[in-house]
Amino acid sequence: MAIERLVEPMVADDKEEERIEISLRPTTFKEYIGQTHLKNNLKLAIEAVKKRKDGSTLDHILLYGPPGLGKTTMAGVIAHELGASLKVTSGPAIERAGDLASILTNLKDGDILFIDEIHRLRRAVEEVLYSAMEDYKLDIVIGKGPAARSVRLDLPHFTVIGATTRTGSLAGPLRDRFGMIHRLEYYKEPEIEQIINRTAGILKTEIKPEATKLLATRSRLTPRIANRIFKRVRDYADVNGDGIIDAKIAESALDLMEIDYLGLDPADRNMLKLMYENYGDRPVGLTTIAALTGDESTTIEDFYEPYLLQIGLLARTPKGRIVTEKGRKHLQNSKNKL
Repeated sequence: MAIERLVEPMVADDKEEERIEISLRPTTFKEYIGQTHLKNNLKLAIEAVKKRKDGSTLDHILLYGPPGLGKTTMAGVIAHELGASLKVTSGPAIERAGDLASILTNLKDGDILFIDEIHRLRRAVEEVLYSAMEDYKLDIVIGKGPAARSVRLDLPHFTVIGATTRTGSLAGPLRDRFGMIHRLEYYKEPEIEQIINRTAGILKTEIKPEATKLLATRSRLTPRIANRIFKRVRDYADVNGDGIIDAKIAESALDLMEIDYLGLDPADRNMLKLMYENYGDRPVGLTTIAALTGDESTTIEDFYEPYLLQIGLLARTPKGRIVTEKGRKHLQNSKNKL
């Protein structure tokens, strides 16, 4: 059975949570903290397009990396910096080629179409997207059977920004249509501290430097999780204190949420524990881990693994996943350091 996780890097289903998250998103490169290399490359491309003034559009862009690192936010920043209109959709939402055709025909010159989870596009939809991205043409079939005929429509010049957590699942021909492909990296703790301080300012909450550092160490190097944890700690401070977040309040709130000193929650620790108790130092297959935890294999691969691999608690081998020595030590120490 799926459980709700505070450190889940996906967007929350709660409408109020989603509204607050959108209000916290930066709109310019100056406001966007971190991802310096990516920002420099995009700034250069945008400035070049603006300088040419010949009606050319920005190359199609593919952003990839673990969830929660700011791919959707970056698409909004690009649109704002370019002065373009942003249309947002997702791979699962485009069920038929006709759905994509409807979206594309409603675009205008210079518009940006952001497709989240682009790796989940159906193959029939991808095939329509190929010619649209490369030639700005849309091939549609009118009628059925022997009377069916193909019609090619001209499309406005637009830019596709695709976001994915799984580049390997993207079809090669689709991936080749992107002129710029960039990976978003995990953030550094000082950058997460800046993000937390920025969020505190927007939400008009006072937070002490030592509390900011504490929250940053437990935010899994991910802005979305940092903001989510901050909001829960703010709630705790409002109920159990005077609304000011200091180290004591932050520590108590994090203990209540069972988020340990590395940012792991009970679900993370449970997965590592089950792997080690049942298999020790032996590699464990992905489907076996999913059976042990009751989660889907894709959930393990997309949401548990990236951070655990990043901090060295888990390792991938040709034969499966293993809990590292660091991971075993963390399991032994976590009870005392929660």
